[in-house]
Amino acid sequence: MFATQEDLFPAEPASYAPDPERVRGKLNAVLSELRQAETMPWDRKKRAYHQLLFPQMTRSLPEEEAAQLKLAFEAELQRLNAA
Repeated sequence: MFATQEDLFPAEPASYAPDPERVRGKLNAVLSELRQAETMPWDRKKRAYHQLLFPQMTRSLPEEEAAQLKLAFEAELQRLNAA
């Protein structure tokens, strides 16, 4: 009838392990959007969001793959900044 402290505050916090395939899909979608653009497709706020989130998301992938994706992301940002 009444919740105990263990019900409200479990001893082990819930953990979240991202699905690498889903993460990979999202990262590739961002890269695809950048690759198709001739000029920066995002405003300042959205760009800052992706610059923060993209590297964090790569942590769910194997190290070598993460490094390649981050390099590709940075290359696209540089390309669009020069445009």
